[in-house]
Amino acid sequence: MSPFTPPRRTREGSGRLARRELLRRCVALATAGSAAPWALNLSLVAEAAAASTVTDYKALVCVFLYGGNDCCNTVIPYDQGHYDLYARIRAGIALERTTLLPLTSTVGLPAGRQMALAPQLPGLQALFEAGRCAVQLNVGPLVVPTSLSQYNAKSVPLPPKLFSHNAQQSLWQSLSPEGATSGWGGRMGDLLLSSNGTATGTCMSTAGNAVFISGQQSSQYVVSPTTGAVALNATRSNVYGSAAVSAAMSKLVQAPRTHLLEAEHTRVMKRAVEAQGALNAALAAAPALTTPFNTANSLAVQLQFVARTIAARSALGARRQVFFVSLGGFDLHDFLPDQHPGLLANVSQALKSFHDATVELGVADQVPTFTASDFGRTLASNGDGSDHGWGSHHFVLGGAIRGGRFYGTAPEVSVTSGDQVGQGRLLPSTSIEQYAVPMATWFGVPASDMSGVFPNAGHFTLDSSPLFG
Repeated sequence: MSPFTPPRRTREGSGRLARRELLRRCVALATAGSAAPWALNLSLVAEAAAASTVTDYKALVCVFLYGGNDCCNTVIPYDQGHYDLYARIRAGIALERTTLLPLTSTVGLPAGRQMALAPQLPGLQALFEAGRCAVQLNVGPLVVPTSLSQYNAKSVPLPPKLFSHNAQQSLWQSLSPEGATSGWGGRMGDLLLSSNGTATGTCMSTAGNAVFISGQQSSQYVVSPTTGAVALNATRSNVYGSAAVSAAMSKLVQAPRTHLLEAEHTRVMKRAVEAQGALNAALAAAPALTTPFNTANSLAVQLQFVARTIAARSALGARRQVFFVSLGGFDLHDFLPDQHPGLLANVSQALKSFHDATVELGVADQVPTFTASDFGRTLASNGDGSDHGWGSHHFVLGGAIRGGRFYGTAPEVSVTSGDQVGQGRLLPSTSIEQYAVPMATWFGVPASDMSGVFPNAGHFTLDSSPLFG
């Protein structure tokens, strides 16, 4: 295999990871002895409370901005020379310099460079200045490190279907093309599943199905940010006005079956009913949050639910959790000046409230939050918006990170430089693996299992130390 051949490890690597973890859990379960004849029943391994490998609590929260956030109007050049280039290239959609929120730190930037945030991001500016937020510059999906000449010549493998929403969402969340069945959040959950009492609360989404938190054992648990666990209709209220019928339905869907497919269906239904009761009971018993969240902001509502779930972590028996929340509407080929500011205001407000809630709960150092999106946008204006790009700028925040600084390589402000592939579409200088591996290391993923979580990690120089310290 040549050094530039994409490794065939996405599924195989995940399989090795899962088998290794499966064997470890089976050994732990077998210590229960003859009193637990179900110890090697594979359908129960994921739910069994195996010997915990960690005793502390950590959670990782992914905030996905669907549609492709315009990073050029999110993190903006502020020193006069580079701002002037930005304003000239983005004629018609550039933000006025006097409205920007300058970031005083230039750590990680080339000499003479300064950056600012959009005026709708005061919450993130405050966290950055307090050392609780960092900016990752020009990150995106890569198979191997790629130069402009290699991109043009197609002499190295490139991510499939660049600039496509669905394909790039899948790459960001799973590091695989569309159709992937597991994501890197779920694969981390697989490795650390035995640290939790059950699999149910390990990987949770308030934004519907997301491959990011799908694992092989740690199945994603989709919840409603307003009502909590999604109950089965036939069991959550009277059926035909009769509580007796509802109770009978609940009993029926959980009744033992002998047919293989029926038995599996019953197992899933029973798990759903039990998980619903456990989660809602834990949420009801958790202390109420005093941190205000804007209930008109859908992202804030989702993050408020995440905070409530974290508050209930002890009752849920959770020591490692991965959460997925999202906000859509960022595909702004048109109306960028009108619609993008409101979206950014929601992001800033929601993230600041969530950070404040983690401080209230005493877990700010244990819950980093990071943003992701389909792709960045073109630096060049199309008149009233921007078009699909590749690399983008993102935020990581929380008490555990070394904030108030920039990570990665600051791109040129140009549509002709060697770090873009046309119209200012950034050629990523940092891969998703380089962005994510420091988080995974902090989360507790062993170095020996990193290639199972991140199949292309071996192609990149990985530095796990700077972001967390």
